[in-house]
Amino acid sequence: MFLEKRYRRAVLRIYSTMWIEINKKRAKQIGTGALAAVLAIGLAAGYRVVNPGEAKKMPEQMTAGSLEQTDWGLSFQTEGQPPVGNATAEELANYNAYYCGDAAKKVLYLTFDAGFENGYTAEILNVLKKEKVPAAFFLVGTYIKENAALVKRMEKEGHIVGNHTMTHPNMSAISEEEAFRAELTQVEEIYKEVTGKKMQKYYRPPQGKFSIENLKQAQKLGYTTAFWSLAYVDWYVDKQPTREEALEKLLPRTHSGAVILLHSTSKTNAKVLQELIQKWKEEGYTFKPLSAIGK
Repeated sequence: MFLEKRYRRAVLRIYSTMWIEINKKRAKQIGTGALAAVLAIGLAAGYRVVNPGEAKKMPEQMTAGSLEQTDWGLSFQTEGQPPVGNATAEELANYNAYYCGDAAKKVLYLTFDAGFENGYTAEILNVLKKEKVPAAFFLVGTYIKENAALVKRMEKEGHIVGNHTMTHPNMSAISEEEAFRAELTQVEEIYKEVTGKKMQKYYRPPQGKFSIENLKQAQKLGYTTAFWSLAYVDWYVDKQPTREEALEKLLPRTHSGAVILLHSTSKTNAKVLQELIQKWKEEGYTFKPLSAIGK
């Protein structure tokens, strides 16, 4: 319980302070109009905002300096089209990583992140089961250990349980291979203890922080690194978006091949999930597991 509360406080503190500093810097670098155009998706993801010019330059910089730390960031430029990331799909593919699927296919990949249980995961699982939608849940080690019944249900109902590390650190600050490996293998061990099965090797970097070296390390351990191309501000448990805000943030930015990141700690997500899924289906989208990307 202590670890759960400490993790919750740490996550909320990271998210809030991160965006205060980011927005101060970006306000100086990006003009008011351009900032308005990209801020929504950056805030939605909860991580770094990049402008179009910077997004195009990032892959070259990353290739040149493999230890450079980078915050995953997105810039939505054309409605209905995948956003531009600060690494291209081609660049990420070199390290068995991705942030979206095929933009020519109306397929969506639904994912959830969780560091603690807030009472809504069972409701989310009920909706997924009713709508026959596969999902991936990226969980930290303490969540798996303290919520065995929910994790077993995820596995039994065909969802991917992904690795969100043991302690949710800034993985890009970990240069030692042994320490990097420990953050992932400890989660694998707990998952095996809880379910009796091997964990599927899908990894999402905490806070979206990564480096080329991180991607190489994860790949060496057999992991696929999963970023995202659609998300919104849904993690503040005491300041939840309304139904209308959730729909307005997510539906217009939905695109073919979208990897959608939601937090299962969100009351709003639990309440609006079925409506979202049904609206996506009405628009002609189908849902597939992360394992189907690139196939």
